[in-house]
Amino acid sequence: MLADLGYAALVISFVTAIYAVVTSTYLLLGQPSPKARQMWANSLRNSTRIIFPLVFLSCAIIVVSLLRSDFSLDYVWRVSSIEMPTYLKITALWGGQAGSLLFWNLLLAAFIAAAMSRDWRDRPELMPYVAGTLAITQLFFLYISLGVENPFARLDPVPLDGNGLNPLLRHPGMIIHPPMLYLGFTGLVIPFSFALAVLLSGQIDDSWLRLTRRWTLVGWLFLTVGLILGGRWAYDVLGWGGYWAWDPVENASFMPWLAATAFLHSVIIQEKRGMFRQWNMFLIILTYLLMIYGTFIVRSGVISSVHAFAQSGIGPRFFIFLTLMSIISFGALFYRWNDLASANQLNSFFSREAAFLTNNFVILGILFVTFFGTNYPIISELITGEQATVAQPFYERATGPLFAILIFLMGIAPLTMYYKTSIQRLGRAIAWPLLSATIITIVLFGAGMRQWAALIGVWVTTFSLIITLAEFWVASRARMRTKGESFFTALNTTISRNRRRYGGYAIHLGVLLIAFGVIGSRIYQETTQIRLFEGESTSLGRYEMTFKGVERYAGPDDLLITEATVDVFDRGELVKTIYPRTELYTRTGQPMTIPDLRTTISEDFYVLMVYWEETTANAATFRIYLNPLINWVWFGSILMTIGTFIAGWPDPRESRVVAATATRRRVTVTA
Repeated sequence: MLADLGYAALVISFVTAIYAVVTSTYLLLGQPSPKARQMWANSLRNSTRIIFPLVFLSCAIIVVSLLRSDFSLDYVWRVSSIEMPTYLKITALWGGQAGSLLFWNLLLAAFIAAAMSRDWRDRPELMPYVAGTLAITQLFFLYISLGVENPFARLDPVPLDGNGLNPLLRHPGMIIHPPMLYLGFTGLVIPFSFALAVLLSGQIDDSWLRLTRRWTLVGWLFLTVGLILGGRWAYDVLGWGGYWAWDPVENASFMPWLAATAFLHSVIIQEKRGMFRQWNMFLIILTYLLMIYGTFIVRSGVISSVHAFAQSGIGPRFFIFLTLMSIISFGALFYRWNDLASANQLNSFFSREAAFLTNNFVILGILFVTFFGTNYPIISELITGEQATVAQPFYERATGPLFAILIFLMGIAPLTMYYKTSIQRLGRAIAWPLLSATIITIVLFGAGMRQWAALIGVWVTTFSLIITLAEFWVASRARMRTKGESFFTALNTTISRNRRRYGGYAIHLGVLLIAFGVIGSRIYQETTQIRLFEGESTSLGRYEMTFKGVERYAGPDDLLITEATVDVFDRGELVKTIYPRTELYTRTGQPMTIPDLRTTISEDFYVLMVYWEETTANAATFRIYLNPLINWVWFGSILMTIGTFIAGWPDPRESRVVAATATRRRVTVTA
């Protein structure tokens, strides 16, 4: 049968991964002749690449089984049904534990195949180490798919219909959100493998950073988009008026993102000044281990979450793998610690190097708070025998000052110089941004803003925003004067001549917009809950809403929809009719509350129908939120994505430098 072919392809890929691990070990520990070494090296590369089409075949067969509603497969029965729309049947590949792990294997195999297809003539000595590390990671996940969460497990007798996809996963954001996170996680395996290869081989230099910088950016970009989409899904589906609740599974993706963000910042200093080698190795190892740990949290059931998969037996296996990789990685780092030492030292606290290092410490401070809060249930159970959790206020109080410092440093860092910055020069540079931010904050205070946390946040964010915008303006203005170009031509030329720098600034602008959005939507959110009869009205802020009635009707598959009609008025003028609803999946009895909203650039008027009383009077209970600046979070997220594309876009001049370095390396080795 077709399913047997898919299972066989998975078994062959597992055996191939074992072969790749054995072959890389032989190349490293054996003593083959030069001709034999080349033959085995080619075989190793081919074996790592062939895993991708094999796993792709397995995934394709699962998708075909979902489309055909082949309920002889336990996985198909769990996540699909006969009447489920076709697009949901396809995306159900990652809608359950077994299928999502298989999909994870597919994405990891794709990244490995791409990495192993590159030209290795510049660093041939690293190839067996890189291939072996990648193969070990792939082997572990294939083992999980085969030995614990087999997507081709059979059912007997065969059910007539399936359970259908979890209602929480039927939102467009959740269709795209998991693949983005998986791409981010699997993409970051590549730079880790190069870093570990450098440590194990003893070939200590900085060339691996140039080889992996774009891989790191790609992984970071996908992880960023995954986090954003997850926030949007929470805002649209979970019905609590927010987008980030510091849920353990949210944190599981956020922690490796923080580590990767710190790494991307500090490698700039290593490339410019040859510093922070030890620190950067630690950061990329930490990123990889947090990726494995985050996967462990999501899939083991060790910590409860609305986002997590059901409890599974994979937890102990993940813990063992995490422990082994931690021992190998940190063991190699400590063994090469002295070899990684830099001849250059930190010359002054008032320098770009110091600013970036402080930035890293603040990011890791946020990471530590997140890690502690996420794992507090485990810690409390070990100490007291009972699980206790920390709530959202804990995270906000603990990380709020750290985020403020981080945003302040985003403004300070561009003004600093390498080696040492004159205090007088720095003072002159920050004087007018500080004054401008202070004046704006005072004006807002006079206009009625009284929350001290908001005032500090606005002051810090405005300060950094002015400096970041000035970086674009000053450089473009110089070209306008010297070249006679228009502003937009000068701006485009400025960015294209230094994509990495100005792409980074664009990312920072996105972060600052998000910061304004968070300040507005978290501190100044208004909410109310009220029971209305048909025809009655209520108000929140400057908005008024009128309840017009409720309609109940059957939706696709097993869905029963109860939809309210609500007119929204802004200062007495009808601006939109919205339709908040509840959905009941009759097959499983699971209800969903889906909000609707009136959205503008300045705020969202967000309405939920919590409960409908099917009476003669036709009454319903609504929960209403007014979320100022919420859409700045989404605008900033888009700008961050654009900035990452700019920073990672291939630069011909950089490619020529890398090629010249590789040529010199080959000449040196030959000599």
